[in-house]
Amino acid sequence: MAENPLRAVGIGDVVELRGLTYRLEGLDGDVAMLAIPGRNPVAIKVGALLADDSFRVLSSGTGTRPRGGRTGLPGFLPAPVRERIGRLEDHISEVLDGIPLSAAVGTRPRPEYDPARRTLRQRELAKHDELARAGEQMSLRTLQRLRREYEARGAEALIDRRLLRRRPVAGQVDERYVEALRRILEKNTLRSTGSLDRLRHEAAMAVEAEHGAGEVALPSRATFHRLVARMAEGRHATGSARTRQTLDQQPDGPFGAVYPVRPGELMQIDSTPLDIAVELGDGITGRVELTALVDVATRSICAAVLRPTTRAVDAALLLARCMTPEPMRPGWAEAVSMASSALPYRSMLSVDARLQNAAAKPVIIPETIVCDHGKAYLSDAFRNACRTLGVSLQPAHPDTPTDKPVIERTLGSVGTLFAQYVTGYLGSSAERRGKNADRQAVFSLIELQDLLKEWIVTAWQNRPHEGLRDPLTPSRVFTPNEKYASLLAVTGYVAVPLGGDDYIELLPALTRAINSYGIRIRHRVYDGPGLNPYRGQKSGITALKDLWEVHYDPYDVTRVWVRNHHDGGWITVFWRQLQAAPQPFGEAIWERGRQIVAERGTTGPSEQAITEAVENLLERASPVPGKPGKKPRDKRAAARQEAIPAPAWPRPPEEPAPGDGGTGPGSCIDAGEDDYEDPAKIIPLKVYDAQEEAKKWW
Repeated sequence: MAENPLRAVGIGDVVELRGLTYRLEGLDGDVAMLAIPGRNPVAIKVGALLADDSFRVLSSGTGTRPRGGRTGLPGFLPAPVRERIGRLEDHISEVLDGIPLSAAVGTRPRPEYDPARRTLRQRELAKHDELARAGEQMSLRTLQRLRREYEARGAEALIDRRLLRRRPVAGQVDERYVEALRRILEKNTLRSTGSLDRLRHEAAMAVEAEHGAGEVALPSRATFHRLVARMAEGRHATGSARTRQTLDQQPDGPFGAVYPVRPGELMQIDSTPLDIAVELGDGITGRVELTALVDVATRSICAAVLRPTTRAVDAALLLARCMTPEPMRPGWAEAVSMASSALPYRSMLSVDARLQNAAAKPVIIPETIVCDHGKAYLSDAFRNACRTLGVSLQPAHPDTPTDKPVIERTLGSVGTLFAQYVTGYLGSSAERRGKNADRQAVFSLIELQDLLKEWIVTAWQNRPHEGLRDPLTPSRVFTPNEKYASLLAVTGYVAVPLGGDDYIELLPALTRAINSYGIRIRHRVYDGPGLNPYRGQKSGITALKDLWEVHYDPYDVTRVWVRNHHDGGWITVFWRQLQAAPQPFGEAIWERGRQIVAERGTTGPSEQAITEAVENLLERASPVPGKPGKKPRDKRAAARQEAIPAPAWPRPPEEPAPGDGGTGPGSCIDAGEDDYEDPAKIIPLKVYDAQEEAKKWW
């Protein structure tokens, strides 16, 4: 029986023309594109194609299902299931148009499935008999249903629905109980970690209080455990509280990313306790805080400082350290010098002479710094320092560590790559702490600071960083120094030297009036001849309410610096009780002295009383051998102050302290021989202490 050459032809049909088998691939107007696998397509007029006596349609490709091959199946289906779906697709496609889907092009239909000779009903009955003979049990009604669904939805209709069934998270548990448990898990985020029994007890009480006793069926213990495992997956409901709270602080949407293209464009600063016991002095050990400033573009640790407690002045001075070259120390290998590193030393040295004999640490000028809401970073001292140096300060969102992930990860890397190898390592938590680990402290704060600097220069700056992969060749990983060198070739280098006045600008500031007796700051009086022209006068600065700007160093209360609003520069003024104090001390010691005087019941403590209390504190904190100290708090306060190194940054020339004659702290080293004579040694009188004298009488 010959095919009618005038029947409708559709794309995908397999046709025969002049003894060759083609597939109709497309129509361009009245031009048909016929293709043979492995050959170039043939273009022919549709009219000429239909008028040719040798033309006939072998199989129809029209309909909703594709004829180009297997339709896509979900990748999670097992291999045996996919094979069964393929067999069913071949059987049903043969019922529809006589040729299995997997048959080669040009295959002729079997007589019992030839659409030109058999009706659809006959083809379905033939396929049902064939499946029965092959041992596959399938009713005729099921075959017809699969055929209809296959025509509508393709191979997806042949998938066993049981494999696609979604199991509810709560299973058969009452939805009211599930909602109560969901609220309890949300509250559990900020609570201390408990057991599953506590969560089960709280859920039962919440359901009973809301719906009444016995109104809601409670799940069994095993069902409850499975339910919590599904609902609290990834929440650490009974795990680490710190991890649970950190996960809760993550944003719901995708993480944003900022990709700076030059050094200093975006930097991040933060502080964390360093897991190392440090010898503070006089047998006192304790932990210190690490404050670091990291460049996001190069992952360089531009500056890092260790202090018993991070203060605003420490964060401000990090800016100066970031823009200052790190000099080579005795004992450091020559390989870590800038001249031997990947940094472009010669070109940078021609611009900045300070790089002579510098270590291989980049000098980076900050543009924008991201910080958290710690007091040290939101203080006036740090803000003024950023304003002075032209740095934009960008506080992160509250409780959002993902706003500054680079510094968070870097501080963690310092613990794993450096801290754990240092004697006195305490572990990251009490669970990981060894026995009497705090007694193994052997390094002082100054020694540990030097070790940290050397590790940053030698190890961190030359260690390949995963965050510095080349976007064009991801297999290549840069070190911080290599990344800095590559970016410097595009952005250039500008030197910003810092002098003594810049150091003063970075210190915390106060506003005070210059009285006839000097300047009073926290019960301390500062006075000097430099204030004579300005006593009782107003500064004339409206923003300061006609007061004078005074900068001070929290670690050294012996002197302050007053900005000369009339002539410019700074006026160095010394503490009036400087000669009565046995040694310079910081603000922490002074505050402890005020507490001691307050404990005695004295209201409005005077400067002299606090000074005497501080003297007695330092004396008791460092007792003679064989005589134990009285209060551990006093010893710890003195040890913390003693551990802090003296300021190493340049200061402007200072006038001699009152009564010092030019030889004490703050003396003018540039004075000539004719300006003064060598004074005799001054022996200060001892402060009379009635209680100490009373002990001698008995």
